[in-house]
This record gives sequence, structure tokens and C-alpha cells, in this order.
Amino acid sequence: MKTKIADVFSSLKNYWKVAPQGRFIPFKEIASLAVGGIGVKFIVYCVSTMILSIGNSLIGNTIGIPPTSIYFIYIISVVTGFPLTGLRAKMIDSSRSLKGKYRPYILTMGLPTVLLGIGFIWAPYEIMSMPVKCLTVLLFNIGFQFFYNFLLDANDSIINVLSPNTIERTDVYAVKSVIENISPSIAGIFLPIAAKLITGDNTLYDMRVYRVLYPPMLVVGFLISLIIYVNTQERIVQPKNHVVGMSFVDAFRAVARNKYFWIISLAGWIGFLEGSFAKIMEWMYNYQAACSANQYAIITAIAGNASLWPNLFAPFLIRRFGKKRVLVLSNLMNIVFIALMLPVVKMSGGSVIWIMLVFIFINQLLTSLGHFMNPSLNADIRDYQQYISGERIDGMFSAIGLVGSVITLATSSVLPAIYEKAGLNESTAVSMGYSADNVYDVLYNANLFQSVCSVLIVASVVGAALNVIPLFFYDLTETKQKAMVSVLKIRAYFEDAMNGIATAEQTGEVDTVVNNAKAYALRAPQKPLSGMSRAEKKKLREDNEQIEIAKIILGELNYFNTPQGRFELEYSQRIISSVGGTDIAKEMSQIKALPKDTPEQKEFRRRMIAAVKDFRIAAKTVANKNYRSAENFDSSVFAQLFAESDNITMEIAAVQQKIKQAKEACENITALREQMSALRKKQKENELAIKQARKLHTLHTRANRPAINARKCIARYESYRNYSGITA
Repeated sequence: MKTKIADVFSSLKNYWKVAPQGRFIPFKEIASLAVGGIGVKFIVYCVSTMILSIGNSLIGNTIGIPPTSIYFIYIISVVTGFPLTGLRAKMIDSSRSLKGKYRPYILTMGLPTVLLGIGFIWAPYEIMSMPVKCLTVLLFNIGFQFFYNFLLDANDSIINVLSPNTIERTDVYAVKSVIENISPSIAGIFLPIAAKLITGDNTLYDMRVYRVLYPPMLVVGFLISLIIYVNTQERIVQPKNHVVGMSFVDAFRAVARNKYFWIISLAGWIGFLEGSFAKIMEWMYNYQAACSANQYAIITAIAGNASLWPNLFAPFLIRRFGKKRVLVLSNLMNIVFIALMLPVVKMSGGSVIWIMLVFIFINQLLTSLGHFMNPSLNADIRDYQQYISGERIDGMFSAIGLVGSVITLATSSVLPAIYEKAGLNESTAVSMGYSADNVYDVLYNANLFQSVCSVLIVASVVGAALNVIPLFFYDLTETKQKAMVSVLKIRAYFEDAMNGIATAEQTGEVDTVVNNAKAYALRAPQKPLSGMSRAEKKKLREDNEQIEIAKIILGELNYFNTPQGRFELEYSQRIISSVGGTDIAKEMSQIKALPKDTPEQKEFRRRMIAAVKDFRIAAKTVANKNYRSAENFDSSVFAQLFAESDNITMEIAAVQQKIKQAKEACENITALREQMSALRKKQKENELAIKQARKLHTLHTRANRPAINARKCIARYESYRNYSGITA
């Protein structure tokens, strides 16, 4: 036992600042990501209760806005969020900073989110009319659409760029989730007890509770979250001088080919009713007096604790069975346990809420297992996008997710309609002797309470069943993801080598990957034999995985020996050598004549059709009056601008250190402040130049994409053909 503990401390010491062999993230960054996540989760715990949604208890029960009005302002909030989401996506994909793609936004988006949250809580709703209440909640939510969602996106997505290793990402996310969920657990336990002390009764629907508790949680959460900003480093596999040259339309066309994005998105879109039952246990406490405040604190703690356990055993399940199997099985089990809640809500007695807790706990456990895998799934999907399109467009996935927002707008009307039909409406409230100002008061009636809850559980079962259907079509395995990352490293290396900026480290890594693939490609997969030890079976699985990866890597290097590769090379050579212009109709007819008997053939045919359509986009771009200045754009200007940006950043850091030292020594800092002011001005000018260059680059890329892609294809062919010469 002592030896194991000593080994743990030894590993922590050895790998605190340097990652273990085969990994990318040192323990210091893992600890910073997890502890900083506690702060982010405090912010999420508070602000998520302020986000417009049907069934939101803070907006509905406490502020007193009825479901129909919530749905109306929810629609406005989502629609106004469309351009803000597009802006957020553009900012992420245009980010080029020593600080990274996501790290800076933990700081710059966290502070305004906290200020908005405090403002939301302290707004004087008591003296407002209903229209003013609705307008106030709407305006705050428009702010949350940008700042809070940006913070959430940065926190959730940073794991995607800390490591290209999908298993490592899963392991790190497990540690992060276990630690960061301390904050909602603490808040969930403390809230009902504090509410009892503040209000004198068991109600959670009193604004005084939130005004006392939320501001300190938001401020402390923000301060803790800065640990992520200070102590992590992003690592993206792509060429060093790569610049995203895609507009929103281009990105949408690229993602349209990403089947895994649509599968996972569709599962969420059609399973929108799955969480309909979420408020039932809270309603039992508030409206049916099912337990005391202290008991409800314990119940909340137990229910919240359910999200801990998947973080502990999910990495093992994923390693052993793969994400798809775990996701499908957990969703199927979830349907069963939601259905078992139906007879419970029809029961009476003091034990009902405890029986309900059992099923809620299991549901939370299974749901958390799915939520645990979401970041890893999304990271794999983004790797696949880069693999098929050559572009790393993480931010654009949020913008393209607006398609889901439009669908959600339509589907979100279903739940308030269910509420209305079930009895949560003004006419029912008045007929039962309650005030029309808060229709939720009808839940004090035991019969109506049971009726409403039964309807919501049935709706949840339907939603859970629909949610699982698309998951059967998801086949992006962990092995495929590892192979894709290896291919991306090879492509990035050759592009850097052509530009004369490849490093000896890159050369060694690519040589190792290729030589390993050649060694395993000569072997055939083996099935486990009876009598094999656990260690032997594990080694066999690892060897079989390496064999599959080897086939994909060598398939990439031998791509131009295949019929598809030869066709694409000949097509690219025609594009480059065409003096009198390309006959688009002829090229399209040849491509449409390609075979489409296998999934691979269909995918290649679709990709080549999209390539020919690029000519039409190019023609429209050239006709654009803004294109003239981009006609002869030289993308090498980015190397100079980026180098200048890095130099300015380092100079600013050096001057900041000098100012700090001068203040400590009580020296005059006027000259240093002037120097800092000049550097800030220089930095803004550089940022403006980069922004203008990006704009011209996007126009130039759209106008010349057929030729650019053709040159890339030919260069890729030459690189693979001369592989040994380039690595030498």
C-alpha cells in the first residue's frame, strides 16, 4: 500500500510540468482545469437558472411569468442570438494568439457574465408590470446569449484543443468532472437550508434567497475560473502558418458532409421531451410538502451525487466497449427507469419523494454518463471535420448549431402546450380558487399534481425513445479517431516541410508513425482464444487496434494508387493546366458518371461534385465589388503579421513585469506607462491589419478555391511520392 502511494506521489512530481510518454497534458494543467472548473460550475449553477426555458422555476414560479409568455420571449431571445452566435464563431476561428483559441475567453467572457447575473437577480421585479418583467428578463437573456454561452463554449471546448488523444481527453474530462461538480453539489445542499433561514418556510420560490446567495457564488466562481486561463496550454494539430479561409456559407457546406455532427445533433433535436419530468421532485417538495427543508437538502445532495459516479467508471467502460455501445445502452436503460416513475407519482404518503429519488438518481446517473461523453464526442467530430475538409472550424460548429436553434424554436412550443393541456393555465387556476398571476399554484391540488406529472413522464419516455434512434448510426470508433489524428499529423508535417518550417521533432514523430504502420500492416487481426489471461487479451486488443490504424495510415499514403486518388489527381492537374478555362459542365458530367455502389464511392462522388460547384462560388466572388483588392492577395503576409503579434505580446508582458518591479521599488513609472501605451496602440494596429488580411484572404480563397485545392492535391501527391526524400 505504501509503495502504491509513493508511486502516485512520484508520478505527480515527475509529470507535474511535463506530460507522461504518449500523453500531452501535464498534471499541473489537469489540476488547473479541474479546480478552475469548480469556479465555472458555480457560474453555470447560478446563470442556468436565469436562462429562458419552459419550466424555468426562477422565471416562472419566482418572478411569476406564465409558460406562454416565457415561450414568447424565449423565441425572441433565440432569434436575437443568431447573429451573436455567428459573431462568436467567427471570433473563435479567427483567434490567433499566444494565449490560445479558447483560454482568453474564460477571462473576457466570464466577467460580463457575472455582472449580468448579479443584475438579473437584483432587478426590482416586485414593482414591475408583467410586460416590463418580460422585457427585463428578455434583455438580460440576450446578454447571456453572447457572454454566458461564449464562456460555456470556451470551458466545454478547451478540452478539445489541449490534447489530440481521444482517450486522454476522456480521462482528463473524468478528473475534471469529478472535481468541478463539487460546486453544484455544495450549492444544491445549501440552497434549501439557506432558503429556510432567509424566508422562514420551505419555499425555494422567493427572490430574497437568490439575492443573498447568488452574487457571492458568481464572484467567487469567476475568481476560481481564472486558474484555467493562467495554467493551461492549447495544442492543435495543424500546419503552423494555417489560416482559416472559410466564410459561414463555406463552413456550412463543409459541415454538411460531417455525418457524425448531424447524427449527434439529431439525437438531441428529436429527443427534446426527454427532460420533461425534471421539475417533478422539486414540485413535490414545494407544492405537496413531501418532506422538510433538511430532508430536501439531503435528497438534493443524493440526486446531485449521481453525476459523480459516471466520471469514475465511464473511462473504463469507454476503453472496454467504446463510446457508441455505452451511449446506446445507457439511453435504452433510461427509457425503462423514466417509465417506472409513472406509478410513483400516483402514490401518496411520506415515502413517495424518497422512492422518486431512487429513479431520479438512476436517471441522473445514466444521463450524466451521456453528458460525460458529449465533450469527447464533439472533439472527435471536430477531428473528423478537419480530416475530411482540411479546416479546423471549431467555432463554426456553434454557428451551424443555429439550425438546431430553429428546430428547437418549433419543438419548444410542445412543452408549454402540454403544460396548458395538463392544467397549468389561468382558467384552471381561477376555477380552483387560485390567483391567475401564478398558474403554478394549481400544483397545490394533489389530484391535478398527479395528473400533470403523469403527462410529463409519458412525454419524457417518448423523448428518450426518440433520442436513442440516431445513435445506432454513429460508427466513429476510438480507433478511427486515433488513425485520423495520425493522418492529420502527417498532412500537417508535409505542408510545413513544403513551407520550410518543419522541425526535427515533427520528422521523427512522422517517421515513427509511418514505420509503426508498415510493421503492423503485415499482420492480420487475431481473435482471443479461450484460456488467455486478461493481460494477453488486452495486448491482443491493442495489437488489433494498431493493425486497423495501420491500414488507415497506409491508405492515406497510398491514396493516389487507388482509382479515386488517380481520378482526383488527374482532375487537379487538368484544373491547373487549363489555359482557356475549365469546362464545368463536362467536369460535372464525368464526376456524376463515377460509380456509387459503396459508401466510400458515394462519399468521394459527393466530395468531387462539391469541388466542381466551387467554380460557381468563385465566379460570384470575383463579381463581388470588394474582390478587387484581394485579387493578388499573398497569404505569406500572415507569417509576418503573426510574428509581429507574438513579439508585441512578449514586449507587453516584459513591460508589465517592469512596471510591477518599479511599483514595488517605489520608482517612477511614467516612461514605462508611455511605452505600454505605445505598445497597446501598436497591438491594435496589428490586430486591425490581421483582420483586414483575413477578410481579403477569405475573398481570395473563395475566388480561387478550385485552383488552391488542386495545388494542395498535387502537392500532397508529390509529398507522398517523395516521402523518404522529404523526411531526410
